[in-house]
Amino acid sequence: MADIPRPGRAPGRMLVRRHAAVTRIAHWLNVLAVSLLLMSGLQIFNAHPALYWGQASTFAAPWVSVGMREVGGEPRGMTQVGAYRFDTTGVLGWTGPEGAREKRAFPAWATIPSYKDLGSGRRWHFFFAWLFAINLAVYLAWSLVSGHLRRDLWPRRDELRPRNLIHEIATHALLRFPKGEAARRYNVLQKGAYLGVVLVLLPLMAVTGLCMSPGFNATVPWLIDLFGGRQSARTIHFLSAGLIVLFVLVHLVMAVASGFWNNLRSMITGRYAIEFGEERP
Repeated sequence: MADIPRPGRAPGRMLVRRHAAVTRIAHWLNVLAVSLLLMSGLQIFNAHPALYWGQASTFAAPWVSVGMREVGGEPRGMTQVGAYRFDTTGVLGWTGPEGAREKRAFPAWATIPSYKDLGSGRRWHFFFAWLFAINLAVYLAWSLVSGHLRRDLWPRRDELRPRNLIHEIATHALLRFPKGEAARRYNVLQKGAYLGVVLVLLPLMAVTGLCMSPGFNATVPWLIDLFGGRQSARTIHFLSAGLIVLFVLVHLVMAVASGFWNNLRSMITGRYAIEFGEERP
């Protein structure tokens, strides 16, 4: 990386190298794999749009369910979470434009394939699950060997001090982002979010996905018990996917707010423009 100009110089901009090639490749492969895993996963969910806890499906008492019910003689989309029920007609359960709605948990545009086909959905899901798993394994191995994990992602002790955490939360809530030297590296909130996704959510989604494979269950039967049963693993798999979607949405909002084109360039070319001369307080 080029050195930051000394304090006192006129405000300006300069390009520094921020993301290694392996990070950039892994990022875009993850974008592809996770997007198609999510869409094919919703196709699979549509075949039985309910979630349970435990080993077996308790059809009479699902934890979450999405479906269609007759209300006043009219079909309505209903989403139930625990004891609470919501009318989600047109979005979930009874979806599509007025006059052309159909009984379907998630709409056609959100699934791969768009038409109802469990077999095709499973094939798409399994193919991109392997791409996702291999990509994640390569990235983690490279991060350990290269020192990327320790150097760039692991929080320093001073970053975890309550005063610093409060400061970072406050400045992010106000959409005030670092400049100058501080912009070279991830802040503690970014580090925590990335580590949580890379070391917890993504592996958890992969392992709970394996719990739904009969062949893998025969090889490692204790894995299902670790999660409290097959249906619990399926629910945790779905919740993990939901948290990853939430992370992506927040990530996109922050990327746009802090400079969309600058962030996009850094994830394509590795070069990131930093401003100097006006440091963030």
